[in-house]
Amino acid sequence: MTVGICGLGLIGGSMAKAYKAAGHTVLGYDTSDATLGYTALAGITDGVLSTENVKACSLLFVALYPEPAAEYLRAIAPHVAKDTVVMDLCGTKKEICECGFALARQYGFTFVGGHPMAGTQYSGIKYAKATLFKGAPMVLVPPVYDDIAFLDKLRTLLAPAGFGKFSVITAEEHDRIIAFTSQLAHIVSNAYVKSPTAHEHKGFSAGSYKDMTRVAWLNEQMWTELFLENKQPLLFELDTIIRSLSEYRAAIENGDADTLKALLRDGRIAKEEIDG
Repeated sequence: MTVGICGLGLIGGSMAKAYKAAGHTVLGYDTSDATLGYTALAGITDGVLSTENVKACSLLFVALYPEPAAEYLRAIAPHVAKDTVVMDLCGTKKEICECGFALARQYGFTFVGGHPMAGTQYSGIKYAKATLFKGAPMVLVPPVYDDIAFLDKLRTLLAPAGFGKFSVITAEEHDRIIAFTSQLAHIVSNAYVKSPTAHEHKGFSAGSYKDMTRVAWLNEQMWTELFLENKQPLLFELDTIIRSLSEYRAAIENGDADTLKALLRDGRIAKEEIDG
């Protein structure tokens, strides 16, 4: 099949590599001429995705930040074939899905929200790899939730990426959960490394430090947009962790061993229950 990919950074570039490795034709577009030139020279793409050839695509990925993704969808929608499945790969879903579903109804194609739960702390085509999504979860926000045949079609279309598990959810529920599982983790990590003591960590840090700081190395432009778009769910998670940290701080300041032990025990039990 022919696959179109708009945005050839880490996520879009990895999709391009995965589908190309599986023997499919890949048409790509990126605002960076250098990226387009590299993907063509490296054999990652077979041509430049355009309004003229997008009709040939069975599957069209939009791997951009949410606002540019919506702008691209509005521009490309009149040129998309009715049998094409269009899927965004944004980190938040509510606004892009509202835009995508409305355009799909207007122009007759199918839109699906998608969020591959994979990545690295790095960005850009040079870090893209064909195996990035192998075994990873994929979250889907389809136009309908009870069409088993359509969901099977999506699994077939996405098979070259190698996802290990699919979850089907509403856009609102996706954004509520992702505020905890991803966005809060990035903020906490980013804030954690601002301690002046961080400059003295060498020789004193091991797995805990590495786990806590990995995602502090982030793309601030992308994450700013994602955080602000998902403001209310993220504020809830921030308020929750600030309250919890305040409890730990008070117990330590007051030398309250019993309370501190109880807080630590509750956290350990919560982790055990979460992990089954």
